[in-house]
Amino acid sequence: MDIGIAAAFGACVLLLAVLLVLLVRRSGRRADDRVDEVVRTLEFRMDELAQELAGAVVRAEEEGRRSRFLGEIAGSIDLDEVLARTLEAASKLPGADAALIRLEAHDKPIIATLGLSAEEAERQAIAGPPDGRPARSIEIVYRYPEGLPEADELVHSGLAVPLADDGGRVGYLTVFTRTEARRFEEKDVRRLEELALRAGPAIENARRFREARQLADLDGLTGLHNRRYFHETLAREVARAHRYNRKAALIVFDIDDFKDVNDRIGHLAGDAVLAETAERVRDVVRSADIACRVGGDEFAVILPESGIADAQRLHSRIQGVVSDRPIGAAGRLRLSAGLAELQSGDDSVAFFERADEALYRAKEAGKGQAVGA
Repeated sequence: MDIGIAAAFGACVLLLAVLLVLLVRRSGRRADDRVDEVVRTLEFRMDELAQELAGAVVRAEEEGRRSRFLGEIAGSIDLDEVLARTLEAASKLPGADAALIRLEAHDKPIIATLGLSAEEAERQAIAGPPDGRPARSIEIVYRYPEGLPEADELVHSGLAVPLADDGGRVGYLTVFTRTEARRFEEKDVRRLEELALRAGPAIENARRFREARQLADLDGLTGLHNRRYFHETLAREVARAHRYNRKAALIVFDIDDFKDVNDRIGHLAGDAVLAETAERVRDVVRSADIACRVGGDEFAVILPESGIADAQRLHSRIQGVVSDRPIGAAGRLRLSAGLAELQSGDDSVAFFERADEALYRAKEAGKGQAVGA
C-alpha cells in the first residue's frame, strides 16, 4: 500500500510537469485559465496523496512497533519480562494512560501494572462478570463528584479483555484512561484482544517456568524467597524502574536481639520464631510486594511502583503484626528497619546498601524503629 501511494505521488508530479509543458507550448507565455485550473487541481490531488502517504507511513511504523512487541513477548520465559512487555504494548493503545494485568493464582492473584501505583493496582483489579460467564470485554466508567482535587489524575474509564491459554482464562488485561471524555470503541477492543491472544500463552508458559523454579528460589525454613532470588529480583526491578521512569522502594529489617532469643530458648525454638515471623509478614504484604529472607534473622521486602511513604506504611503493618502478639516462647518481639526509595543513580547494589545502612542506624538509635536512607 505504501509503495502504491508513493508511485501514485510520483506519477502525479510527472503528469503535472508534462501537462504544463504542453499547455505552455500551446498558449505561449500568455496567462491561461486552463493552465491555472489544471495546476490547482493537480496541487489539490498532490496534497491529498501526500497526506495519504504520511498516514500510511505512520501506520506502518505503528504496526512494526506492535509486531516487535509481540515478538519480544513470545520470545521470553521470564514472567516479569513478559508482563512488562505486555503492559508496555497495551499502554500504546491511543488514549491509554495505564495498564494492568491480573492473573489468577492458588493463594494471591498476581498483579502487574504500568502507570498505576501498587495501591491503585490493588483496588482496580478486574475479576469478570459476577455469574462467572466468559465476557469478550469489560468496560468500566467512573463518575466522580464535582470539585475533587487533582481531577487530572483521576481514572475515568477502563477496558479489560480476558487473557487465556489452551486451558482457559488465566486473568485479565486492562487499560485505563485519565481523560474524562475518552470512551473505548470496538477498534480498541480488537487491538487489545489481539495483544491478549498473543500474550496469554506466553504469560502462562512463563508462569509455569517460574513455579518450577520456585522450589529452588524459596527459603526452606520460612517459605519466603531466598537471598539469591532477592538479589536477582531486586536487580530486575531496579532496571525496570529506571527504564520506565517508575518508583521502587525497599525495606530491610531484622528481629531485635535475636541472638539473645536463641540463647534463651534454643536454636530449634528460634527457627520456629523465624518461621512464624515470616508467616505474619506474608499476611500483610501486598500481592505486588516481594518478601524475602536475606540471611539469619534479616528480611527484606521489595515494593515495586512505590515510594518511601508506601514503605513506611508497610513497615508499620509489619511491626504491628509481629509485636502485637507473642511469638511462642520468645514472647513479644520488635523489629528494626531501614527504608529506601530508588534514586536515579542507584543500581541494585547501591539501593540495597543504602537500606541496609539505614537498618544499622535504626539499631544505633535504640532499636524497634525504622530509619529512612
